[in-house]
Amino acid sequence: MFWSVVLLISCVKLLLIPAYRSTDFEVHRNWLAVTHSLPIKKWYTEETSEWTLDYPPLFAWFEYFLSLIAQFFDPKMLIVTNLNYASPETVLFQRLSVIFADLMFAYGTKECCKYVANSGLRKSSRWNCRWSSPSAMLQLLLLGNAGLLIVDHIHFQYNGFLYGIQLLSIAKILQGSYVSGAFWFAILLNLKHIYAYVAPAYFVYLLRNYCFPQAPSNASLKDLHSHFSMKRFTELASTVLGVFIVSFGPFLVMNEIGNVLNRLFPFKRGLSHAYWAPNFWALYNTADKFVSLTAHQYNLLKRSTGASMTGGLVQEFEHTLLPSISPRTTFLLTLVSITPALMKLWFSPGNPLHFVRCLVLCACGSFMFGWHVHEKAILMIIIPLTVLAVVWRREAQIYLLLSTVGHYSLFPLLFTSFELPIKVLLLLTHAVYAFLNLSHLFALGKPASTWTLPLLNRVESVYLVGLLPLFLFEHVLHPYLGLNKRLPFLPLMMTSGYCAVGVLYCFLQYYWHFMQMSGSNHKRKTH
Repeated sequence: MFWSVVLLISCVKLLLIPAYRSTDFEVHRNWLAVTHSLPIKKWYTEETSEWTLDYPPLFAWFEYFLSLIAQFFDPKMLIVTNLNYASPETVLFQRLSVIFADLMFAYGTKECCKYVANSGLRKSSRWNCRWSSPSAMLQLLLLGNAGLLIVDHIHFQYNGFLYGIQLLSIAKILQGSYVSGAFWFAILLNLKHIYAYVAPAYFVYLLRNYCFPQAPSNASLKDLHSHFSMKRFTELASTVLGVFIVSFGPFLVMNEIGNVLNRLFPFKRGLSHAYWAPNFWALYNTADKFVSLTAHQYNLLKRSTGASMTGGLVQEFEHTLLPSISPRTTFLLTLVSITPALMKLWFSPGNPLHFVRCLVLCACGSFMFGWHVHEKAILMIIIPLTVLAVVWRREAQIYLLLSTVGHYSLFPLLFTSFELPIKVLLLLTHAVYAFLNLSHLFALGKPASTWTLPLLNRVESVYLVGLLPLFLFEHVLHPYLGLNKRLPFLPLMMTSGYCAVGVLYCFLQYYWHFMQMSGSNHKRKTH
C-alpha cells in the first residue's frame, strides 16, 4: 500500500511538468553540462554561466551521473555554452530526474514510518484503523508535503532527494544504528552543506550516546571519562572522515580544494534574500524600513538608502538607521540560540526523540538568525517535525501552525497567474488533511470550540485565518489600488513579515516545550 501512495503522488508530479520553472532549472542544467563536458579540475572554476557550481563534490557527482542519462534525451543540454537551453526533451528529463530522485525520499519516509509503527512508544493518540494510525498519517504528510511539491516539482530543485537521505539518517539513529545514521548524514553534508546547521545535534547525540555507553545522565566529567569508548569513537570518526575523504580527496590531490571552498562559502551576499525568508531578519529589515520612512516623513532623514533590500538582490547592503548586521553576528546569534537545546540533549542520554527535537530547534535557530537564509530552508524545520507530529499532541499543535505558515511563505516563489490556483490547492489539501486527521488522532474527548481551529487556541486560529486577507490584499487589493507600480514589493514584504511572526512564535513555543520535557525515556505503550 505504501508504494501505491508513492505512485499516486508521482502521477501528480507528472502533471506539474509543464508548470513554471525558476532560474534553478538553468542552474542544474548548467551543472549537468559542467560535470559532463569538463574535466574534474575545472568543475569549480568554470564561469561561462553566472550559475556556477556551488554545492559539495558528492552533488557534483550526482549531476554527473544524471548527465550520463541526459545525453540520450538531448545532448545539446550538456554543452556548457548553451546558456538557458530548455528544449522539450531537456525539460522532460530534468523534471523526471527529480521525480525518480524522490524515491530516496520515499525510502527515508518508509524507514521513519517503520520506526513509528514498531517502536512501541507510548502515544497520546488513538489507534482506530490502519489508515488513521500515526505511521499511516506520517506517510501521507511527508509524501504529500505541499512545500516539497512547490519547491521541487514547480520551482525546481532536488530537495526531496536530500530530505530522503536526512530521514534515512534520522530513522537509523532512532533505530539505534548510530554508525549507519552518521554515515548517511555525512553523505548528506557532502551533497548540500546547508545541513551543517543541524550537524551540532548529530555531534552531541552521537558522542554522548555512542561514545559514552552506559554513562548516567548526571555523570561528572571524571565519570564520563571512565565510560568513554575509544573504539566506538574511532569507528564513528573514521566513518564520517571516510565520506569526506572520498568526497573532497580528488580536489585535495589536484590542489583545487581552495576553489571548492570559495564556491561553497560565498559571504558577499546580503543578510537577507530580500524579504523572502520569514525569519528574524525579515522583521528587522521591516522595522528598519518603517523607521526610515517615518524619519523621512518628518524630515529627520533626507533620503532612504535601504531600498535595495526589497529588490530581490543578493549583494551586500547597509541598513538605513538600524545597525547593519555582519555574518559574524548572525553566526554568534545562531550559536547562542541552539546552545541550550544542545545542552539539554547532552544531559538527556538515551532518548532518541529528544535528538529529533534538538534537530528541529537547530534548524529553526539557523533559519531565524542565519546569514542570507532562503525561504526554502523552512522545510528543514517542517520535515523532521512531521515525524514528531504524529507521536505527541504538543508537537502536532506546533506542526499544524508552522507547516501552514511555512508553506504559505513559499507562495512568492511562484508568482505567475497559472500557478496561483495550483499552490493554493496544494496548501489547502495538505492543511485540511493535517488538521482533520491529527485532531482526530489526538482527540481527548473534549468538543472543539467553534471559534478555534482543531488543536489550536483562539489566538493561533485568528493568526492563521489572517493569511486569507493577506492573500486577498496581494492578489486583489494591491493591483486594484495601483500599488503594484509604486510599491511592487510590498506584498512580498508583508508576506515575509507576517509569516515571520508565526515562525518565531512556533520557535519560542517549541523551545519552551523542549526545555520543560523530562529527559527520561518515554514509557512503553500499554494496552
